[in-house]
Amino acid sequence: MADVPTDIEFPVWGLMPKKETGVVSFLNKNPEYDGRGTIIAIFDSGVDPAVEGLKVTSTGETKLIERIDCSGCGDVDTSAVRKAVDGCITGLTGRKLKIPESWKNPTGTWRVGVLYPYSLYPSKLRERVQEHRKLHIWDVGHKPAVAAANKQLHEFEAELASKGSNLSPEEKQQKEELEARVEALTNAEKKFTDLGPTYDCVLFHDGTVWRACIDTSEAGELLAGVCLGEYSATHEHSHLTALDEMTVSVNVHEDGSVLEVVGLCSTHGTHVACIAAGHFPDEPDKNGVAPGAQLVSLTIGDSRLGSMETGTALVRACIKVMELSKKMKIDVINMSYGEHAHWSNAGRIGDLICEVVNRYNVNWVVSAGNHGPALCTVGAPPDIKQTVLIGVGAYVSPAMMAAAYSMRARVAGTAFSWSSRGPAPDGALGLSVAAPGGAVTSVARFTLRHTQLLNGTSMAAPHAAGVVSLLVSGLLAKKLSYSPYSMKRALENGATFLAHVEPWAQGGGLINVEKSFDLLTTYPDEVDRDVTYSIQCGTQHEKGIFLRPREGDPPKDINITVEPQFLQSHDDMEDKGVIPKQIAFNVRLALSCGAAWVSAPAFLDMMNVSRPLTVRVDTTALPPGAHFASIGAFDVACLDKGPVFRIPVTVLQPAPLRLAAPGCPQLAERGAHFAPGAIRRHFVVAPQEATWGVLRMTTEDKETTGRFLVHAMQILPKKSCRCHETQKLLNVNAEAPTVLPFQITGGVTLEVVIAKYWANLGDLTVDYSIEFHGLKPDCGAKLVMSAADGIRSVLLRSLRLQDVAPSAQLKYAEPVVRPSESKLAPLTPRDVIPPARQIYQLLNTYNFHIAKATEVSPIVSLLCDVLYESEFEAQMWMLYNSCKQLVAVGDAFPSKYSVKLEKGDYTLRLNVRHDNKSLLEKLQELPVIIQQRLSSPITVDIYASHPLALTGGKKFGSAALPSGSLLPVYFAAVPADKVGRTLTVGQALTGTVTFAKDEFGRKVDTYPLYYYVCEPPKRPSTNKDKEKTKPHEDYLEAVKEFTTSWLGKLEGDKLEQVYEELLEKFPGYLGAHVAYLNAMDSPSDPKKLPHATEEPDVTIAWCEQLIGIADKVIKSIDQEKLLAYLGMKNDTRSDAGKIKQEHERLRGWLLEALSRRGSCLSRLQRLAPAKERADALRANLDDLLKFCDLGDAKAIHYGVWHYFTFKQWGKAIKLLQKLQEDRPSKDVEERLIEAYRQLGWDYFANFVQGQVPIKYPSIYRPF
Repeated sequence: MADVPTDIEFPVWGLMPKKETGVVSFLNKNPEYDGRGTIIAIFDSGVDPAVEGLKVTSTGETKLIERIDCSGCGDVDTSAVRKAVDGCITGLTGRKLKIPESWKNPTGTWRVGVLYPYSLYPSKLRERVQEHRKLHIWDVGHKPAVAAANKQLHEFEAELASKGSNLSPEEKQQKEELEARVEALTNAEKKFTDLGPTYDCVLFHDGTVWRACIDTSEAGELLAGVCLGEYSATHEHSHLTALDEMTVSVNVHEDGSVLEVVGLCSTHGTHVACIAAGHFPDEPDKNGVAPGAQLVSLTIGDSRLGSMETGTALVRACIKVMELSKKMKIDVINMSYGEHAHWSNAGRIGDLICEVVNRYNVNWVVSAGNHGPALCTVGAPPDIKQTVLIGVGAYVSPAMMAAAYSMRARVAGTAFSWSSRGPAPDGALGLSVAAPGGAVTSVARFTLRHTQLLNGTSMAAPHAAGVVSLLVSGLLAKKLSYSPYSMKRALENGATFLAHVEPWAQGGGLINVEKSFDLLTTYPDEVDRDVTYSIQCGTQHEKGIFLRPREGDPPKDINITVEPQFLQSHDDMEDKGVIPKQIAFNVRLALSCGAAWVSAPAFLDMMNVSRPLTVRVDTTALPPGAHFASIGAFDVACLDKGPVFRIPVTVLQPAPLRLAAPGCPQLAERGAHFAPGAIRRHFVVAPQEATWGVLRMTTEDKETTGRFLVHAMQILPKKSCRCHETQKLLNVNAEAPTVLPFQITGGVTLEVVIAKYWANLGDLTVDYSIEFHGLKPDCGAKLVMSAADGIRSVLLRSLRLQDVAPSAQLKYAEPVVRPSESKLAPLTPRDVIPPARQIYQLLNTYNFHIAKATEVSPIVSLLCDVLYESEFEAQMWMLYNSCKQLVAVGDAFPSKYSVKLEKGDYTLRLNVRHDNKSLLEKLQELPVIIQQRLSSPITVDIYASHPLALTGGKKFGSAALPSGSLLPVYFAAVPADKVGRTLTVGQALTGTVTFAKDEFGRKVDTYPLYYYVCEPPKRPSTNKDKEKTKPHEDYLEAVKEFTTSWLGKLEGDKLEQVYEELLEKFPGYLGAHVAYLNAMDSPSDPKKLPHATEEPDVTIAWCEQLIGIADKVIKSIDQEKLLAYLGMKNDTRSDAGKIKQEHERLRGWLLEALSRRGSCLSRLQRLAPAKERADALRANLDDLLKFCDLGDAKAIHYGVWHYFTFKQWGKAIKLLQKLQEDRPSKDVEERLIEAYRQLGWDYFANFVQGQVPIKYPSIYRPF
């Protein structure tokens, strides 16, 4: 029997940690400074106003006062207008929508649109809904249908077996029909795809506010749907359906032309909002940091991209903050989002973020990122152009360990192992403070959970944002002034520095709200309250000092400029009010640094001008490792308020690496002791020839398994930390060595950090080594080949004796397409940056064809792989099939977005935005790469010598390459037959090449391979012995073919006239009859296909006319002779090519004539059924099947007519599905639905009918 616990007081304070930063103490002393009177904007994935904690503030006000989706993923085009007839309107889906009598609409105008809920759903919710729909909508009908079809087939086969005789033609037909039904149902299950429901939307103005109804019934019963007023005016919200529990609200733009349906792209934003400002009246221990604060939700994540933020969303969110300033003050922004930027000194989004802070007086709090433990992993933001944002790292306390993480033992509080570390690549510290980086609190209702534990700097940032809200609330109550600059300084200077935590993980330290409040209230009117300082270090104008010295480097003198920047106001766009402050500004500063290896001036007299100074950093005596110092600038008139600015100094001192040893160079540590959260960093300048490294870890402790977060990284110029790194969580035990290979760039400082995971209890002693290997090619970072080069040589050199075994494969084709259309236009009022900077949209349209099903990734090379640092604010693309069905969406990072496409035609629409129209004009011919995975990789042949490559001799096997030696290898051109004919001159095949034989080298030391194709070989003439003809004969032949080709484009009298003229001029020309037949009864027009219950829309005379013409063609062709020729295996005659061409033409004409004749006979049979005609139909089919099957493109339409006529619905479905695969069409889909209903498969018909609005929309979706 289990022992009863003695300690039953649950440590709830560890679920929503607030004691660690002094929040509990501060609110106990100042209960009214709980955030009331402040507004926090949540830039995130959306906030759910229906969850507990986000309904009201501590003073009873509405918690979430604005709810806006800035991404556009919930936008519904409602530009279409309807007038009610008999109380109903027709929606864009084609459904009849009944208007409830209780609705008020003084204008009588109803706007309609379509919502595709799966575009709103997060992936997990979509999967849950799909699973439910599969089980309760599809399976309930499909499984009985499959069972019934199989039973019917089995019983028929059993009946035939009992007879024991050969099948009659009728029995054979019936058996094939039953088999076709089973096959159709089986294929339907295999290919089952749920594209989701489609909801008609109706928008109207009730005289007071805009109201929108979403018809979730999908039956036109609007009264049963979701009806909501604009959220800003009504605060109304509802779940979309009882199944999804997706809380939605609505906004309206452009005088009703756009309905914005606001959902949630993940639960992240709701969790963040509860940390910042959740209020639980009955359970105050669960409160967030600032329960009195109100919230504004600005969704920057896009569900179409799996919650990824976009430039458009970020810019719109900034614009909304600016616009809201007219009626409310946004005090704090929390942004628990970000990416890694290649550079931080430029970027359109970064500029706008700075404008919000500097001109709208908003405190902007951001998460640092979850990409540690290596240094230089802080994200963007906070790493943007100016250091005005409050970057927050993640801390875990003992109380959190016990309550939230259920650890069996507590260890000292520390930074989470994965929390991103500073400095930024330009020397800025990156982090301002640290805060608790985890909490258990409310999450969005669609998760079907009450609360959830989430952790990350995403959770630390809202804690800090809540603290800022408390501070602002207190300052407002005391009527004291502040600025974003003074707020940031107070947080940094008031923080509790944790001596056992690295400075790059905590900035100024763990937030201390009480001390920060004391600083703000004690020094509210200092001369530099509204001033921040722009610090530029060295020739690259970096924001801090960041050195990676080499052995023997002398002390460095670094020139620094410091310039004050003054808080501006959106009410004073000309900055007239700033001028007196600039003139009056003067602060005398004392500079201080506790590091003996940093020498700085003692004093600096600051005024409104850029002030230079020089700092000396002497790294000569520093031991290997990371070193940090900070030069603090103190106001001599008031030292107690702390530094007014800091100049961070980081030095990564490399360890010496012995290169003369006979083995591979390495660093080794024996008996390294690791406690939970312990970190060891190693820095070394990688040897010039090094191209990969290997970390090996062992332990002799047989009782403990250690979990280590290992990070190997190099920072390259203008490249983000993710460009050259390996990060992995490893288990280390005594059973076998743990090995991690990683790529290296020679001559660049390498950091290898080994961190024992913070939650991995117990100490562990390990031995480890870091080995360096290298095979360096002279081709640089990538190997470029051209078909015109013939043979491409690459010269290799090695770091130490290394086995060489080169391998190269081409995996992708990369055709390039140019826009077929380009439109440039100004956007709507929600895309105007205050006061009047109009944003323009460039919309480029690209058309391309996929010849074979494959995986595709569109790549906009000029714009991709940048977001916050981009000079453009949008680069989203949307990919559609030939029916305008959306099949994929992508944005800045193409490696994240690939899609499997079937054969067919596709349209890519690219959206680029900027407020400078001339910049967009330059992109109107912007090319796009349509990267396509090859069905099988192409291996590039590699040889050991030029003669072997030239003659295609023995391929390269392996060879040993000693240090100091050079080895050439030779790459042969790819044979033209392997390249194919889809690529044009200058387009590329891409893949990878490796040179090492070592398995770790082959795994990580890879190089991109580009192979540029040339013009494909000329195809030899198929008719070498073509007889010379007279020019006049050529002319007549050309006239005949040209006129024939035009018959299909003519109608009515013109068609008849040209047909008769053609016959008169070329009597006996069968091609004229065939072209006329196809013009009258197109074999490719899906609208000509039969309906299951409707009579053909033709006359008997029309059918008989076409049958007569078809008979002329059929009788003119000797079918027996044609069959005999087609059955020949070889034709050795000298003019065999010409004979084959003529017989293939006759075969084509015969198939067309038989198909048109059969289609007309089918129509006649349906108009006037007769046994003779039915027999003629069967005979016609028998004749056709001698030359092709009904799946042939020329015969398939006739096949559908034939099977519809004889009610062989299973066979008809098989043909219709093939038509759909070849060229999707709404008309074909409608015929399929009819066939399903004829078989009693109503569940199937209803399901497919519900997908029609998604698969065949009338317009493209809005961006």
